[in-house]
Amino acid sequence: MAQKSNKKSFYRDAFGHLYFLKRSLIFLLGSFTYNRYNGFNKLKVSGTEKLVNLPTQNVLFVSNHQTYFADVFAMYHVFCSVKNGFIDTIKNPVYLLNPKIDFYYVAAEETMKDNVLTKLFAYTGAVTVKRTWRAKGQDVNRKVDLTEVNNIDKALQNGWVVTFPQGTTKAFAPGRRGTAHLIRKNNPIVIPVVIDGFRRAFDKKGLKIKKRGINATMTFKDPLIFDFEKETSDEIMKRIMDAIEQSPEFNKVRPIEDILEEIKNKSLDDYLNEDEDFEEEEEISTLNESEKDKSHD
Repeated sequence: MAQKSNKKSFYRDAFGHLYFLKRSLIFLLGSFTYNRYNGFNKLKVSGTEKLVNLPTQNVLFVSNHQTYFADVFAMYHVFCSVKNGFIDTIKNPVYLLNPKIDFYYVAAEETMKDNVLTKLFAYTGAVTVKRTWRAKGQDVNRKVDLTEVNNIDKALQNGWVVTFPQGTTKAFAPGRRGTAHLIRKNNPIVIPVVIDGFRRAFDKKGLKIKKRGINATMTFKDPLIFDFEKETSDEIMKRIMDAIEQSPEFNKVRPIEDILEEIKNKSLDDYLNEDEDFEEEEEISTLNESEKDKSHD
């Protein structure tokens, strides 16, 4: 979806999107998704007191990523809730009547063109970019589109922006240095966000509920302060990846006792088929190896 180059006004946002339509879409999509975060599954939010006194512009949220859409719309719920005076909760959906409308998120263009629903979702605040390293499931190598970079700058100048430095839902993937360049150029307030449980609760796209009863979490951390004269882009990215708990040192397999407790009432087949995400596959592999070692002993 091409971004329009209009100035923000009383009726339109910085990209020419009508505020009344954005409000209506956020309300409708929020009403439709509310039970996904506070019904079938529960979203536990923490650290939102840090958002209360933030300026209305030039705030960048950096987050890990677990599904295409569920992560972002959960943030809509949280930001709208905070705007209406609720801290660490989304249990009062009245906030959808007064949504936060100058909130934008960086998303892959091909993802937001997927169907009618994703196009409607894109209207609420997507800043679309063409990934330079992958497209339609294939590895590519193309130049950065400066128009897209300018659109992200414009979104920051007019509101809050969330970006996913890894550019993928795969856990512990390396961060992309474009995030560091964005921070150097705009010097925004940078708020790290750590999410968990979304890939267990939803399918990869985040449109379908995969399992009920999951307590997903969303944690907002203290702002990161950078020294641009002393810190390189690589050092900035290292601090970001540490803050969102996606650097290699956070990639630790859970203790075998915890895994056995979790699956004690399930068959191994059920557990293997329950979730295809990277972390649980690694845990199952560790479990199997441990059982083999015991049998050899």
